[in-house]
Amino acid sequence: MIASTVPNTAKQEAETHGIPGVEAAIWTERMVSALVNGVEGGRWYSLMDKVYAPATLQLAWQKVQANRGAAGVDGQSVERFAAQANRYLQELGQDLRQGAYRPAAVKRVEIPKGPGQTRPLGIPTVKDRIVQMAVKLVIEPIFELQFLESSYGFRPGRGCKDALREVDRLLKAGYTHVVDADLKRYFDTIPHDRLLARVADSISDGRVLDLLNGWLRQDILHDSRRWTPTGGTPQGAVISPLLANIYLHPLDSHLMARGYRSVRYADDFVILCRSAAEARAALEEVQSWIEAHGLQLHPDKTHLGDCRQPGHGSSFSATVLKPGNAGCATRA
Repeated sequence: MIASTVPNTAKQEAETHGIPGVEAAIWTERMVSALVNGVEGGRWYSLMDKVYAPATLQLAWQKVQANRGAAGVDGQSVERFAAQANRYLQELGQDLRQGAYRPAAVKRVEIPKGPGQTRPLGIPTVKDRIVQMAVKLVIEPIFELQFLESSYGFRPGRGCKDALREVDRLLKAGYTHVVDADLKRYFDTIPHDRLLARVADSISDGRVLDLLNGWLRQDILHDSRRWTPTGGTPQGAVISPLLANIYLHPLDSHLMARGYRSVRYADDFVILCRSAAEARAALEEVQSWIEAHGLQLHPDKTHLGDCRQPGHGSSFSATVLKPGNAGCATRA
């Protein structure tokens, strides 16, 4: 195991400024200071060396190992990787430094979603999960500093119970008319080019952007079929929840700028209003934004409701509490 030589004061400073996700093994005091005070031009350069640093890869491996998970297309399990972890991590670091790393295909499986329904789950190889985790550890604090309080899904220190408490608070404050919204096949339809452009607004390290682009365009293998996706980011990939939040962050900002109270958990969200008229206007507003950004509202799962009337409220709580959502049993 590689011990961190970075003092914990970096993480303490980040916590003081309310920046979640900062790991002291990666984020030095100087980097945290730049994060707090802003970098020139608002974009971060030279992050790749942080990704392939031995301490980063070691920490990434520890997190992947703790999460366990199935083997990818190469058949290598977490247990098999663990048997020679030091050698594999050294090889990964060398490949990343030399630009020789290439992601493998993602194995797709179907998991139960409800009566007669399934949802696709992508399983990258263990090595790809480690590299994705390393990138996530490096770039997540940059975006956490931007994300709004109305976003709760798959964020460090936040979870679905926090989201439900905020919904309850707003209902008690009189925001009883709701727009209950769900995006149709969101993780399969995020436009790649627009997503990468949003990441590039904050990150200018071309090698990191190339890694993200490579994962978005990884071949998918399902039974005997193999194809290259033209949109979306695989559910099950380590980096996907962060990318999904990055793409929807401007929606949170759009709603806040127009005075709406919203609570979002990944691709499920509610807008809480004081009147039916305000809720109808909010639905029109969000419908326009969603369509303009290459997405679709789910027609069967998006509706207006009045929480004062039995049977006419929001299904948001049932949605975010469904099995598999991070942060329900414990904080993420």
